[in-house]
Amino acid sequence: MTTILLLIISNVLMTIAWYWHLGKAGLDKPLMTVILISWAIAGAEYCFAVPANRVGFLAGWTPGQLKIAQEAIALIVFGVFMVTVLGEALHWRHAAAFVCIMGGVAFLFVGK
Repeated sequence: MTTILLLIISNVLMTIAWYWHLGKAGLDKPLMTVILISWAIAGAEYCFAVPANRVGFLAGWTPGQLKIAQEAIALIVFGVFMVTVLGEALHWRHAAAFVCIMGGVAFLFVGK
């Protein structure tokens, strides 16, 4: 559970670092300012991503399982961000992509 929580926090921060400037708050800022702000956010993100992977690995997760879990969480986090912050509507293709990623998760976790 600690690994999942740390990965969620990490993905929230990285989504913000990569995409916050596409909303109204960032479009009026110079690109170098956006880059520096994003680097600062990404630095904080590493404080959660690295421990998430170490804790998960020490708990018996394989690197592949850690990566696929991170990707699944990233899709969920980005979907929420895309709708709430960027105002983009969800489409059936988003659901299809999510189902595909969840299939990958199942392949790596089933039978463990």
